Amino acid sequence: MTDDVEPGAGPAEGDPVAESPEPEQAAALTPADLRTWLDEGRTFTLLDTRNREEIDEWRIDAPRRLEVPYVKFVSARVNDEVGSLVEGDADADEGEGSPAPAEPFVAVCPRGEASAEVADLLAAEGYEAYNLAGGMHGWARLYGATELPADALPDGVTVLQYRRPSSGCLAYLVVADGEAVVVDPLRAFADRYADDAAARDATLVAAVDTHVHADHVSGVRAAADATGATPVLPAGAAERGLTWDATLLEAGDSLAVGSADLTAVAAPGHTTEMLSYRAGEVLFAGDSLFVDSVARPDLEAGDEDVRAFARTLHGTLTERFDAFDDDTLVAPGHYAGEGEVADGLVAARLGELRERLDLRSLDRETFVERVLAAMPPRPANHETITEVNLGRASADGEEAFELELGPNNCAATAD
Repeated sequence: MTDDVEPGAGPAEGDPVAESPEPEQAAALTPADLRTWLDEGRTFTLLDTRNREEIDEWRIDAPRRLEVPYVKFVSARVNDEVGSLVEGDADADEGEGSPAPAEPFVAVCPRGEASAEVADLLAAEGYEAYNLAGGMHGWARLYGATELPADALPDGVTVLQYRRPSSGCLAYLVVADGEAVVVDPLRAFADRYADDAAARDATLVAAVDTHVHADHVSGVRAAADATGATPVLPAGAAERGLTWDATLLEAGDSLAVGSADLTAVAAPGHTTEMLSYRAGEVLFAGDSLFVDSVARPDLEAGDEDVRAFARTLHGTLTERFDAFDDDTLVAPGHYAGEGEVADGLVAARLGELRERLDLRSLDRETFVERVLAAMPPRPANHETITEVNLGRASADGEEAFELELGPNNCAATAD
């Protein structure tokens, strides 16, 4: 079962998809349709018409990408050379390692305006072309939900996994016996969780963060304020400077959801206070273990402490998580690309991840070297976002939304 929130659900004024100009000759493609194309492995070329700086900051990863600035299409239109820009005859910056362009083309720009013109130019030349409605801002407001398999859960428990393709953020709604708890909610979609709980005849009773996030603005306070739910954070958040009131949990504590329990598990390494949560055979891992990587250890740690954090992370993955058997379903807090999505979900059995990531064979120092060898840039605005989540800085809805625009860089490496 999959539900989508189309752009406009976030806090920014207006609806980027509704306000995006309709191409005259090309077709419009919604963000949800694009996500489906990526999930299904459909052949197409993502034609990014933004400038180099914008692309380097944040892009949609697709098997085929072609990067041609809008201004080149303006010039090519005058010289009747539009086709050369997508046939590889011009000085186009094709994504590294990307296969040759193939139709259809999906043009993208910041808000779907310039790309609508580009899509029309291509359609006029006889190409199959689409414009991504709402552009990157529309893409950032796409939020879907899919149910986890029931066989991994206690009887009577339903879990929704929320997926934000633009940033790779994952969140979870746990529902049992008329009560619901949301884990790692996003502020941009704070209203969504209570509505989804109500659709399942449940009331949101708690909003939980596994740790103090550095990549996105937390929705814990917003969801709690709107519903009366209890805000819940790890006890270690207080030591990091938390300024607002929340229920603080330690490892071993449990949070009731109807007749079910979410049991806190210490999972430090990404941050000092990180807690994962276990319900039945599901481990809500937060930012500790991902489907294709492990957490980066340098968002709380300074450069002088990062090796110590990496060693702690190794202990979490090989010692603390050793209490769980191979059939445990790991539900992570992030994912890096559409290749990690299967049947609409991002999850994997712990045994599979132990094999794939060499978690049991790597000694501590080898693990540290591998983790530190190829970390991507830190998430954009990570220091400001951390301060907002601790309550030591503030940001209104639009400011918060802009702060977190960018790629998922919470993993140590892409592989």
